[in-house]
Amino acid sequence: MRDLIFKRLLSVCCILILLISAGMIYSLVSGSVPTLSHYGFFQFIGSTEWDPHPDRETYGALSFIVGTLLTSFLALIFCIPFSLPVALFTGEFFRGKKVAVFISSIIDLLAGIPSIVYGLWGFYTFRPIIIELGINSQGFGILTSSIILAIMIIPYASSLSGEFISMVPNELKEAAYSLGATRFEVIKTVTFPSAGSGVFASYILALGRALGETMAVTMLIGNTNNLPGSLADTGNTMASIIANQFGEADGLKLSSLIAIGLLLFLITALINLVAKLVIKKLN
Repeated sequence: MRDLIFKRLLSVCCILILLISAGMIYSLVSGSVPTLSHYGFFQFIGSTEWDPHPDRETYGALSFIVGTLLTSFLALIFCIPFSLPVALFTGEFFRGKKVAVFISSIIDLLAGIPSIVYGLWGFYTFRPIIIELGINSQGFGILTSSIILAIMIIPYASSLSGEFISMVPNELKEAAYSLGATRFEVIKTVTFPSAGSGVFASYILALGRALGETMAVTMLIGNTNNLPGSLADTGNTMASIIANQFGEADGLKLSSLIAIGLLLFLITALINLVAKLVIKKLN
């Protein structure tokens, strides 16, 4: 009897998750219909115009799509050289030792810091460095927000990657050592091939975290509706434009912001789908 109740409870929870997901999709699609029917899907995502003036009201999402992808993938590129060594340190070289436990605790602490704190640190500490280097006169821009985003996702990527690396069976590594392999060769030929799909998945999750980040990016990207032409330029992401203008929006502008939210949902889902296909192929 208890097994039956437990099984039905699990089924209800699964159905509830599906209903919530369906409700979110329905809300986004229904809210986006006025904009998509007015401009058309491809015209909306291909236009860089964003003018809320009543006499010449025009909306396009290309600038924000480019800003989102640019900051997120740059953050991922900046993240890899720092997070992967940390993952190897905690999951391979010092696995199970006190120093690895201590580093892992610090990483978990960094992962739990609210994004607004990272944004404040970037605004008051890192932005003046950008100004001093002469990259940008005000310190805002794609590069500034990308670096702060990279710092934010390093704990996620390194923590998950370290867990997957530590799960590689010792028997496989001992077999390689018995054949005369060095530590570097074991990592290259045994650890990475065995944990590769998990490490890849951890970076996709970190990328998803970067795609949806709002507050830190809003504080540092400059919040201009222009298509960024370089890393020093200011811009907007899909999340930041929604955060900045959703509260005062109505009519076609509100529908356009909801459509941007739908696009962000689709981009994230597409990246996760591609990642799953790659992981399946790696396995």
